[in-house]
Amino acid sequence: MTPGGEVKGKREVNTRLLLAVVVSAILISVLNQTFTNVVVPDIQRDYGVSQGQAGWVITGYLLVFAVGIPLYGRIADLYSLRRVFSLGLLVLAAGSLVCALAPTLPILVAGRIVQAAGAAAIPALGFASVAKALPPGERGMALGLLSSSVGVGAAVGPVVGGFVAGFTGWHVLFFLTLVLGLVLIPPALRVLPGAAENGDAPTGFLAALHHFDVPGGLSLALAAGFALFGVTEGQVLGFGSPVVWGSFALALVAAVFFAWRIRRAPEPFVSPGLFRNRAFVAAAVVGFFMMFANVGGLVLAPLLLSEANGLSAAGIGLVLAPGAAAVAVLSPVAGRLSDRFGSRLLVRVGLVVFAVSTLFISTVSVGASPVVVAAGLLGQGIGFSAINSPNANAAAAVLSRAESGVGLGIYQMLFFLGAGFGPAIGATFLALRQNAGAQALHPLYAADAAAYSDAFLLLTLAVLISLAASSGLRGKTKGGENRPDGAGE
Repeated sequence: MTPGGEVKGKREVNTRLLLAVVVSAILISVLNQTFTNVVVPDIQRDYGVSQGQAGWVITGYLLVFAVGIPLYGRIADLYSLRRVFSLGLLVLAAGSLVCALAPTLPILVAGRIVQAAGAAAIPALGFASVAKALPPGERGMALGLLSSSVGVGAAVGPVVGGFVAGFTGWHVLFFLTLVLGLVLIPPALRVLPGAAENGDAPTGFLAALHHFDVPGGLSLALAAGFALFGVTEGQVLGFGSPVVWGSFALALVAAVFFAWRIRRAPEPFVSPGLFRNRAFVAAAVVGFFMMFANVGGLVLAPLLLSEANGLSAAGIGLVLAPGAAAVAVLSPVAGRLSDRFGSRLLVRVGLVVFAVSTLFISTVSVGASPVVVAAGLLGQGIGFSAINSPNANAAAAVLSRAESGVGLGIYQMLFFLGAGFGPAIGATFLALRQNAGAQALHPLYAADAAAYSDAFLLLTLAVLISLAASSGLRGKTKGGENRPDGAGE
């Protein structure tokens, strides 16, 4: 074999190992969240606590997870990505051990917070590792595999959680996360990209604080955390609660300080130019509202199927399964097509399919046969598959290598914030419409579940906002790259 062939073959092997490690880690992190959602009632019963208290097993995790993603992204731009990623896996494993052995609910919540502090490294650095290790024309398939692992985890997690917890108890689920996290650390240290390529990573604690821009990073993290806390508590206390509005006000203050800080700091957490990058901002807006609609729909659909169709948990799972399978199977295909035809085309086609599907659910599926609901959710899954990995590809393609970590961290933060806002606002809107008892806002809806029709109509509006934002995505250039001039130099 020629030297060139040997180098190419080695790179292909390393790429496969990289993808195997990152996909497995993302799958574990998603499973860790989705199977926990299923066993919250068991946790509530075992500890003898209220539903609101047990809910902090989920809320505490989500808050730290959303806060940690952009921080890890910035760290990865300064230090060895493989070491930070491996540290995240180690922290996830340590938190899992605390959860598995927790004698009380406060210790379990503390363990979940430790888990989230580690798990936040996985999506942020997983996508960044692909952006750093692969050239633009080869990322789509890789990002599609990463997105597919999210779909598989979302589909399999509730099944695994219910099965394992039913036979062995929910503590075993955390032991499972512990073992899998530890197993991935050695290969992660071997195959993930190493130190920052700029060669000027700070040495010493004070120098690290200066380069990292702690005030800027913390203000961004607090803005995300307060916003997610506000929308989460809004479901419990109502969005008119002083606690909720206070959280939103603090989020706004933190966001304003962040905007001021990155314009004044000599070495800001992220360059202000990132937010003048129209293509990146467009991808971030698409990602937020896409997840708002997708996760909102996946939360509203089980409520619809239970209340309007009287299905059991097993029946609801069967209705949701085709859409989840579509995400798992089609995401890598969509990623490969985005490398060939450009991300904007795939994203816009996917958004049209998504919007038609949610509108179909709002118009026809609500109150109809579960088969009709499954058809609408299948369309939603197909549309999501065409959007998710190409949109991440579009975001990565317009970032310089020096800011790919923090840029994709911010993208992933908004991505997961959308996943938090969608269910909360969707469920709250549903409750408001149910209490109003009025006719459906949708003029073409004629069945007797008007509140659900209105809720899915709201999700359709979110998809249309994404569709409008997608006009700012960068199209495919003649050279097959989407990067702006100078990016990545």
